[in-house]
Amino acid sequence: MSRDQILRFVTASEAVVEEVPWGPHHWLCRPGLTEAENLLMVRVRMPPGDAHQFHRHPALEEIIYVISGTAEQWVAEEKRLLGAGDMAHIPRDVVHATWNAGDETLVFLAILSPATFEGPATVDVYEEAPWRALKTPIRYPSSN
Repeated sequence: MSRDQILRFVTASEAVVEEVPWGPHHWLCRPGLTEAENLLMVRVRMPPGDAHQFHRHPALEEIIYVISGTAEQWVAEEKRLLGAGDMAHIPRDVVHATWNAGDETLVFLAILSPATFEGPATVDVYEEAPWRALKTPIRYPSSN
């Protein structure tokens, strides 16, 4: 988007949709879409049985806010079931994971900061110890 197309209000139809193996990501706030300098926000619709497996964000802290469904949320080696209105805070570079623990689509917001940073956004660790022993990794088609 050009500078004159940057949005201050983002409707559902204007969200930038990114298809990933564990469900579509609807980006509502990120550089290039909004004037965000310090915030990222994405709505995730995760089908039953799917997961964003153990990973970390070296430069980002994150909030997971559940809109509907049930999340099995891990922050480090602590696990909680979260429902609508519940949230988890994940400090920068802390391993975490989100599983859909219910029979319906899990819908949540992920709010991350900062919006711009150096290095990778996400580092997967679900094949590493101790994470692979906590939950059996899901083999998505794009997984190695």
